[in-house]
Amino acid sequence: MIATTDVTFASRGMPRLNEAAPDFETVTTHGVRKLSDYKGKWLILFSHPADFTPVCTTEFMAFARAHDKFTALNTELLGLSIDSKYAHIAWVRSIKEKFGVDIRFPIIEDLSMRVAHAYGMVMPGASDTSAVRATFVIDPNGILRAMVYYPMSNGRSINEFLRLVAALQTADANKVATPENWQPGEPVIVPPPQTSDAAEARKGEGYDYTDWYFSKKVL
Repeated sequence: MIATTDVTFASRGMPRLNEAAPDFETVTTHGVRKLSDYKGKWLILFSHPADFTPVCTTEFMAFARAHDKFTALNTELLGLSIDSKYAHIAWVRSIKEKFGVDIRFPIIEDLSMRVAHAYGMVMPGASDTSAVRATFVIDPNGILRAMVYYPMSNGRSINEFLRLVAALQTADANKVATPENWQPGEPVIVPPPQTSDAAEARKGEGYDYTDWYFSKKVL
């Protein structure tokens, strides 16, 4: 049986994009979870400062309401705060009782703060014992693809994480980039040419052409 403080992770500084996400094995409200449990799926790992706080409650309800949309994107949700699993369970039950929202995803118990420190969720000057609103997007190969940090005073936009995962999946599948506030179904950006000859030829390649370095297409 794994104790609540038994968490394994690579000894390292702040995690970095496009490298392996810090490993973990830890207790959650749904039992023991390891990073390897999510192999083959996208994972959104997100922290909140504390249970039974109003901004965090709104965020958890928004994640819960979007749960099926994340599932449709082959994406799992995993929350974390530096609270016990019993506090998490009580908070989840309170949300269901008071707001009628069922939190179906697990929440990590991190009293040791080891996962929080491995992922850089505790910011100097913000709090010594609370995780900031950090969100990590991890791909099916366990590679960290995006990190977003919010201050404790302001809630996140959960729709932005749905958009971001869809954009990452589209970019990976089609070897393209996506413009500002791109939404599924909208044109994507074609990679710019890499040689002078290719730049000269770009205008005649059938894309929505603006200039040699900026062309779009519809998938």
